[in-house]
Amino acid sequence: MAHGTAPVARSTAPVARGTAPRGVRPGRGACAIIVPVHDSDGAGRRARAPHQAPAAPQPPDAAGPDLVRLLLVGSVSLITLVAFEALAVGTAMPAVTADLGGLHLYAVASGAPLAAQLVATAVGGAWSDARGPRGSLVAGIAAFCAGLVVAGLAPSMEVLAVGRAIQGFGGGLLLVPLYVLVGALVPQARQPRFFAAFAAAWVVPGLVGPGIAGLVVEHASWRWIFLAVPTLTVAVSLALVPLLRRVGRDGAPRTSGGRRRTRRLLLAALGAGLAAGVLQVAGAERSAWALAAAAGAVVVLVVAAPVLLPAGTARLRRGVPAAVACRGLLNATFISAEVLLPLLLVREHGWDIPVAGLVLTASSVTWALGSQVQGRIQDPRRRSQITWAGPAILTLGTLVTAAATLPGVPAWLVIVGWTVAGCGMGLVFPALSVLVLQATPAEQHGQVSSALQISDGLGAALGLAGAGALFTTLVGAGGTEGYLAALLLAAGLGVLAAVAGARAAGGDPAH
Repeated sequence: MAHGTAPVARSTAPVARGTAPRGVRPGRGACAIIVPVHDSDGAGRRARAPHQAPAAPQPPDAAGPDLVRLLLVGSVSLITLVAFEALAVGTAMPAVTADLGGLHLYAVASGAPLAAQLVATAVGGAWSDARGPRGSLVAGIAAFCAGLVVAGLAPSMEVLAVGRAIQGFGGGLLLVPLYVLVGALVPQARQPRFFAAFAAAWVVPGLVGPGIAGLVVEHASWRWIFLAVPTLTVAVSLALVPLLRRVGRDGAPRTSGGRRRTRRLLLAALGAGLAAGVLQVAGAERSAWALAAAAGAVVVLVVAAPVLLPAGTARLRRGVPAAVACRGLLNATFISAEVLLPLLLVREHGWDIPVAGLVLTASSVTWALGSQVQGRIQDPRRRSQITWAGPAILTLGTLVTAAATLPGVPAWLVIVGWTVAGCGMGLVFPALSVLVLQATPAEQHGQVSSALQISDGLGAALGLAGAGALFTTLVGAGGTEGYLAALLLAAGLGVLAAVAGARAAGGDPAH
């Protein structure tokens, strides 16, 4: 094994989102291997054992303090750029559509990064396992920047969608090795601080990203939302060169059984991501080939999902399977609705883009607040109620938002409804992570954490495919029926999320 490479396998990195204000959002919805914590209260505070445990061993290739600081600054900067791009593009998309046309591809251009990130997570994890994290990180940075350039120079919505898919693939590919590097190079006592910083890297973009994007669109051009970020990304990447020199190319040694399982998971994730992308594109078309492609994609998903998710997930089996299903349904609800809200406010209600971006900022704030509230809830009975109450609040907020599509209803109700929805997401998202980790043996944390992340990404991609198909079918007739149909579908998925959440905790909403 080359010097500087620790034998870190992707499957050993359990996740909990803690107070991160955007789950997969990833492109609000990014599938990334994140934070290994074992919470007692859901707020990121480590549980106190009755007897002090021995000091945790250092990673085999723990870096010196200077390189650890460099990794912290560089990683947080890269995650911030990925998060900013995800949130800023959502604000700018109405201007993109007005300039390029192609309204029927609006959902495809918004959802392409989600499907691509699902594939990239599998590729990045397998790559990091086999060859070490350096190659995946460098390739991810290159693809992320290339996709942004393609999107920023796009002459049509079709080219923009391709650029966004490349960008999403690169974003997913570069995020995975950052967490691997932390496990390989950072002393275990300092790792929780890293993961808290990673979660916080989504907070500032959520607060200021939509506003900055609105001002750039209004006073310059939407193209700069894409074209400015690669320069910053390259600058941050160059600062990481000393760290990358330390990291070798070799991965962890694995048994033949481990290699077979990795290949199986990789193929399943590739199939699921590609199928989700096909469904998004097919939903924008009304032709025989689109129906055939959609049918084929559904078959692929039926085959791939059991490989990626715990047994019983589709049936909402009580406990961990229902919790994993709940996470996917939550993302399906939130992402499929939120993508359309800036367009609704700008195109149908005549709001300026900077003002319309407030809907994204408002939900970011209440998501973070909801996460803080759930972290302070100690009583087990009350914590079990969060898993269905959070989705119920999300569903209520979605229905309030949908009311703004009706004649005579003021547009500001969108912000009210989506503020409520963000609170529901903040309450339940980290609570599900804690529930799953506490209900799973430690040796299975990596496996179930991977399932959570895949469910996040797959739910967002599929939810947007369904909402996009409804929107595309109805928006051509004029009016707001397309928005209403998509939001009602999202609310229906929210109801399913509440049912799954109740079964995850083994409780009943009525008790």
